[in-house]
Amino acid sequence: MAAHQVMKAFVEHKPVLKGIDFTVAPGEVVSLIGPSGSGKTTFLRCLAMLETLSGGEIHFKGQCVATAKPDKTVIRAAQAIRADVGMVFQQFNLWPHLKVIDNVTEALIRVRGMSRSQAVAIAEPLLDKVGLLNKRDDYPKRLSGGQQQRVAIARALAMAPQILLFDEPTSALDPEVRQEVLLVMRALAEEGMTMLVVTHEMSFARDVCSRVVFMDGGQVVEDAHPDAFFAAPATERARKFLNQLSI
Repeated sequence: MAAHQVMKAFVEHKPVLKGIDFTVAPGEVVSLIGPSGSGKTTFLRCLAMLETLSGGEIHFKGQCVATAKPDKTVIRAAQAIRADVGMVFQQFNLWPHLKVIDNVTEALIRVRGMSRSQAVAIAEPLLDKVGLLNKRDDYPKRLSGGQQQRVAIARALAMAPQILLFDEPTSALDPEVRQEVLLVMRALAEEGMTMLVVTHEMSFARDVCSRVVFMDGGQVVEDAHPDAFFAAPATERARKFLNQLSI
């Protein structure tokens, strides 16, 4: 996936993203870090095709899938690959009226056109993968926040995406349950899943990710290997950010 001079403004003349160039290769695990309001989540939502661009282009699998004024070719390309881009949100976004198993199978049935038995055959191993097969018939309200987020990860994986986008997946969780979500994400990284993670979990960015992208003011300020970034950031802005976190 590649972004070329991506811009986004929700209010005219007040850009949130200011011409971002970015690529992620298959198998990479990239963390997007930076202060609040730096544009990380907006950029992720643009990559997920959940926001209309104000400028620039996004390419995926050799095709342009997003522009400021998409034509029919771009729209068709985006529709064709949308299921290949999975997203895990900060607030889980599970359907409260559906059981865990149905949360995971719903898109397989409605989007992929599978029968329920086919969808369940895919969903159950994924729930087992995230350690929640024994919760398959529970409703989300009976789960902890960490369990709900793991269900959300299983739901995203059910569509067999080529890239997974995570928007601060642990920020809504109590400290004691964050680790259970991070362990699932670490396992996915070890299996070779391509991942782009907006996070404040610096230990995850340092120990699991292959690259760290530091954003500030709607721009990419640094893009480096974690060892280099955390040991000796190249910019004063990044050094100040890390010092505030007491890394």
